[in-house]
Amino acid sequence: MAPVYDLSSAVYAALGAFVVSIIFCPTIIPFLMRLKFGQYVRDDGPKEHLKKAGTPTMGGIVIILSFVVPTLFFLRSNPDAVAILLVTLAYGLMGFIDDYIKVVKKRSLGLRAWHKLVFQFIVAAAFTYFMYHRAGPSAWALYVPFAHVTLNMGYWYIPLIFIVMLGSANGSNLTDGLDGLNSGVTALISAFFLFSAWALGSSTLPLAGAAVGALLGFLLFNSYPAKIMMGDTGSQALGGFVASIALILRMPLFLVIVALIYVVESLSVMIQVGAFKLTHKRVFPMAPIHHSFELKGWSETRVVALFYIITAVMCLIGYLGGQHIV
Repeated sequence: MAPVYDLSSAVYAALGAFVVSIIFCPTIIPFLMRLKFGQYVRDDGPKEHLKKAGTPTMGGIVIILSFVVPTLFFLRSNPDAVAILLVTLAYGLMGFIDDYIKVVKKRSLGLRAWHKLVFQFIVAAAFTYFMYHRAGPSAWALYVPFAHVTLNMGYWYIPLIFIVMLGSANGSNLTDGLDGLNSGVTALISAFFLFSAWALGSSTLPLAGAAVGALLGFLLFNSYPAKIMMGDTGSQALGGFVASIALILRMPLFLVIVALIYVVESLSVMIQVGAFKLTHKRVFPMAPIHHSFELKGWSETRVVALFYIITAVMCLIGYLGGQHIV
C-alpha cells in the first residue's frame, strides 16, 4: 500500500530542493564556464539574444539533482514516486546527451530528431508497462475537467500515454527559449499538481513539492539576465516529470489547460513548419511563438511575465475544472 503524506511533506521536499538548488547553482556555473559549456544562439533570431551566446548551459543538472535529493526520502513503498523519478531521469539523460553533442561536439542541432523520438518512445513504452501493471485497463479512467464524470479509456489509454509524454517533453523543450520562461511556467504547473496530489491523497505529493522547490531555486539564477540556462537536460526532464505525474494522477486532460503555454508553443512550431512546406510562407514572424512577440518589439521580460500570468490564470481555471474530483 502506497504511503499517505500530508501537505507538510511537500513543503519539506520543496524547501530541501530549494536549498540544494541555491547551493549548487553558484558552484556549477563557474565549473561550466571553465569547461566552455556555453549556450548556442541562433543568428536568425532576435538580435538581443546574441549576447546570450556563451552563457553556461546544461543547468538542468542542478534542477535534476535538486529534485532527486529530497525525493529519495519518499521512495519507500511508493512505486508511483519511483516511476516519476525514473521518467524524469531518463528524459533528463536524453537531454544531457543532446546538450553534450551541441556543446562539446560542436554540432548545433544535437541529437537527430529520430534519435530523440526513439528514445522518448522507449521511455513512454516502459512507463506504459508500469501503468498496465499498476492498475490495468479496467482502472484507466481519466478525470474530465468541468464534468462530473470519468472517462474510461480502456486500451485507448496506451496511445494517450505516448501522446502525453512525447507532447509534454517537446512542449517543455520548445518553451525553453527565454530567460526564466520554462522554469517559471513549469514551477506554476508543478504547483497545480502539488495541490491536486494533496487533494487526491496521492503519494506523488512530495515529488511535486520537490519540483516546485528545485525550479524556484534555479529561477534565482535563470531569470533575466540569466547566469545559467537549463538546456535540453532540464527541459526534457521537466517535460517527463509533468507528463508522468499528470498520468499517474489521472489528469492528463488537465494539461491542455494548465500547460497551455506548452501547447501553444508546440502548435506554433507545427503550424509554422506545415505552412512553410505547403505555401513557402510563414504564419508567424518566428517560431516558437515567444520569439514572435520579441520581433514585434516586446521586451524579453514582458513576454516572460505574460506567459507566467497566462499559466497562473490557467492553473486557477484548472482548479475550478477539478473541484468535482475530490
